[in-house]
Amino acid sequence: MAEHKHFISIWFFIGLLLTVYGVLILGSGLYELSSPAPPAVQGVESNVMAGLHAAIWWGGLLLASGLSYVIGFRPRKDQ
Repeated sequence: MAEHKHFISIWFFIGLLLTVYGVLILGSGLYELSSPAPPAVQGVESNVMAGLHAAIWWGGLLLASGLSYVIGFRPRKDQ
């Protein structure tokens, strides 16, 4: 009986980590979008960049890249 050792690529675990971070950041961005914080000063737009919703973009990017690593480097039994 020949034993075959199956090694899991480090990129699979990096993909899992990116996917988890992407879900967390995307979730916080969507929560922030649904319930925005009141402006600090009345009549003055305190943060113009908040309108870009960077957490949604960043979370989506991390989620997509993490899923691509997870799918691309998933462990297979045929190797």
